[in-house]
Amino acid sequence: MTINFKSLAVSGVQNLQPYLPGKPIDELERELGVTNTLKLASNENPMGPSPLVIAALNKTQENIALYPDGNGFILKQKLSEILKVNQQQITLGNGSNDVLDMVARAFLCEGREAIYSQYAFAVYPISIQSVNATGKAAEALPVDHETNPYGHDLTAMKGLITDKTRVIFIANPNNPTGTWLKSDELHEFIADVPKDIVVVVDEAYFEYVKEDEYPDTVQWLEEFPNLIVTRTFSKIYALAGLRVGYAICSEEIADLLNRVRHPFNVNSMAIDAATAALNDQAHLENCVDINTKGIKFWRAACQYRGLDYIPTVGNFITIDMEQNAVPLYEAMLREAVIVRPIPNYGLPNHLRITISTAEENQRCLDALDVALEQYPIPD
Repeated sequence: MTINFKSLAVSGVQNLQPYLPGKPIDELERELGVTNTLKLASNENPMGPSPLVIAALNKTQENIALYPDGNGFILKQKLSEILKVNQQQITLGNGSNDVLDMVARAFLCEGREAIYSQYAFAVYPISIQSVNATGKAAEALPVDHETNPYGHDLTAMKGLITDKTRVIFIANPNNPTGTWLKSDELHEFIADVPKDIVVVVDEAYFEYVKEDEYPDTVQWLEEFPNLIVTRTFSKIYALAGLRVGYAICSEEIADLLNRVRHPFNVNSMAIDAATAALNDQAHLENCVDINTKGIKFWRAACQYRGLDYIPTVGNFITIDMEQNAVPLYEAMLREAVIVRPIPNYGLPNHLRITISTAEENQRCLDALDVALEQYPIPD
């Protein structure tokens, strides 16, 4: 007897397209026989973690036979001190993706809807569909928008709200575009959203942004009880391999998220590493400085080559190659440089490139130039 196991799954899972991660270094070197591969595909921090993190990990490994603190007390205590919130307002996750999934499981189901922007993070529709809810993508701002091309169109998002809407996801800054929303416009939007709809502001790249008008939405939690803010240690804190993120929200919502949170979802090494990372402000500031210089480098490089790019405030830049970007990506692979084509986001002509150190930025640019010799920009 042959069993169609796909038919046994819930309808949302049957039609789900899984998240596609970037190509790993080992796989590329095995396939093409290259060495010394440079990976700039997943928005990781090239500076690596703080030395305080390494010291903490060396100590924690002595106790890895024991289960972690299921509540993450030391990390939540440190976060509460920095963010000026109660520990009961913090929910820890196995990366911020885990927290986003908790939101879907806590508030969405068949017959309910969630809203996100057209080019928003791929995890939103995956989490929505996995619980059989309906995802609605609001058309993004046009390519030729004066200040925020490809960015979230809050008016369009507001227009999709119905009596079935339970969650709205907003990435600020957004991945993969690097676009961002200013404090006044985002505040006005949240104020207009019905109070029985949860608004999730995903701030995975929060620490990189130094724009004057960029909001710190944690300060809005008392005003907006329906607001959830998510952040991560995967980006600027360089703990992507350990997987630790968190949400800050009202105690009432945090209680609901913790009801669906898996026991021991954050491991001991991640908890201790994240706590240590918060103690090294100098390392964080150095990472911001290097990234800011890297943004300027890539802007100038694109302008010199006549390439359009999406203005970014994250640790990556998304460049319009004016043609199918996959052949250029593959040509760069042969130069042992991994970047990210993003047709899965509806941007088949774009490459997303992680911003790195001066030396690695130049090496990536050299590889891009080699690719452009093979596939010149169309006239």
